[in-house]
Amino acid sequence: MVASSKMRRAQQAALAGRPYAGLMNEVLAEVAGNVGDYTHPLMEKREVRKRVLILVSTDKGLCGALNTNLFRELTAIDATGASFSAVGRKALQFLVRTRRNLLADFQVSEIPRTQEVRPIADFCVEKFLSGEVDRVRVVYSKFVNTLAQQATTVNLLPVSPEELHGEEEEAKVSSGEFLFEPSEQGVLTAILPHYVSYQIFQMILDARASEHSARMVAMKNATDNAKQLVKDLTLHYNKVRQASITTELLEIASAQLSVG
Repeated sequence: MVASSKMRRAQQAALAGRPYAGLMNEVLAEVAGNVGDYTHPLMEKREVRKRVLILVSTDKGLCGALNTNLFRELTAIDATGASFSAVGRKALQFLVRTRRNLLADFQVSEIPRTQEVRPIADFCVEKFLSGEVDRVRVVYSKFVNTLAQQATTVNLLPVSPEELHGEEEEAKVSSGEFLFEPSEQGVLTAILPHYVSYQIFQMILDARASEHSARMVAMKNATDNAKQLVKDLTLHYNKVRQASITTELLEIASAQLSVG
C-alpha cells in the first residue's frame, strides 16, 4: 500500500507538469520566431567538440530492468569528447565503475523540489556559456504508463527552436497572437534559464514516476513468482508424500500376505 501510494503521487506529479512544459515550449517557440536575427547565447549552435551527458537514475535497486535499460541507452551513445554528470546513486556507481570522466554528482530527494534542480541547471548553463562544452544532453527514463518506461536521450543545450514543439502532444503551436512586453528579446532572455531548469525538473519527475512504477511491477512479479513456486513445491511435496504412503501400504500388504 505504501509503494502504491508513492507510485500514484509520482505519476500524478509527472503528468501534472507536462501541460505547463508544453505551454512553455509553445511560448518559447513563438518568441524565438519573432526576434529576427537576435540569437541568445543559450541558443547558439557550435561545432560539437566537447559535450556533457547527464545520467538520471534511481537511488535504489529492485526496480526491474529500469536502470539496465538506462545504462544500455547511455552506452549506445558515442562518448568521444564526452564528460558525464550523475543524478542518482545508481548513475554515480555506474559512471565510476565504467571509469567515465565524471564532472559532477547531484542528489535529489524522493519527492523532487525545484530548489534541488536549480544547481543542476546552473551547472549546465555555466558549462555551456563558458564554452567548456558545446552540447548538453540528458539520458533519463521517460514515463509512459505503469507498465512501460522508455530510456530516452534529449538535447538540453543549445535550445533549438525547431525542437521546442517537441514530440509532446501538449506542445502545439497556438493559432492565437502573442504580445510580448517589454520586447521579444527581453522575454527570451528572461524565460530561457527558467526553461532549462524546468526541463530538467520535468525529466526528474518522469524518472521518479518510472522508478516507482517499475518497482511496483517488479514487486508484483516477484510476489506472483513466489506464490507459483509455493504451489509447485506443495504439489511436489504432496506427490512425494502420496508415493511414500502408497509404498508403505504395499509393503504392509505384502508382509501380511507372506505371513498368511
